[in-house]
Amino acid sequence: MSGRKEERERLREERLAAQRAAQSSDKRRLYLGYAVAGLIAAAILAGLVVVIAGGNSGDETGVDSEGNAFPELAFVNEEIGVVPDGLEVDGREGTEPPAQENAVLEDAADAAGCELQLDLEDEGNTHLNDPDVPNVKYKTDPPTSGDHFGSGSETASGALADGAYAEFPPVGRFVHSMEHGRVIIHYSPDLPEEDQLAIKGVFDESPSGVIMVPNPEMDSEVAVAAWTQLVTCDSYEGLPTLDVIRSFRDVYRGQGPEYFPLNV
Repeated sequence: MSGRKEERERLREERLAAQRAAQSSDKRRLYLGYAVAGLIAAAILAGLVVVIAGGNSGDETGVDSEGNAFPELAFVNEEIGVVPDGLEVDGREGTEPPAQENAVLEDAADAAGCELQLDLEDEGNTHLNDPDVPNVKYKTDPPTSGDHFGSGSETASGALADGAYAEFPPVGRFVHSMEHGRVIIHYSPDLPEEDQLAIKGVFDESPSGVIMVPNPEMDSEVAVAAWTQLVTCDSYEGLPTLDVIRSFRDVYRGQGPEYFPLNV
């Protein structure tokens, strides 16, 4: 009898041991599953952080319609307008501008020694086939209206995309942009880097509907243009000039004869 009892006890202990082993294995698999799920969640969260942070990082890049990469800080918006093939964008991070002291355009221009030319003659808006518009003679420097590039195709815009550029773009494109209510900030490429970055900082603070370009062809050191509106500054005077740029932008942005959304 004792032999059968001992055998039953042995079998019982083996079953219990097997159950404990199975439970332990199940727990290990469960904990492993939790760990893997945690790693996946952490990776997704890290990816979201990188994406969000990347929107403000000069190291991240976007791609224009021609496949050219550009820094996100350039704020190039191709929803309305085009970045021409090979035109370099300005990916520099501008200097954060000081608080605006003079928001009244006429007073700001007077303080900075700039000349206002407002409500100028509309020189026309015929659409042409060459973005460089070689046969068009504009009456202001830089242009404020006139015949301009229409479109390279039935689906592409002839206007220059909102953004900051490191090179002077085709005239026919940015004149088209002004027809759409864009404000163009022109600056002499001979300005010291410090001054250029100060102007870029003003662009960066409110880039929608604004284009910034170096202009080697104008006589002024700084000019801001919209359709039939212009202010020219013979010299860059720091904050007074920045106030002119801001106040002109705030008055004339979105005021072209053809309305296109500023934020799309």
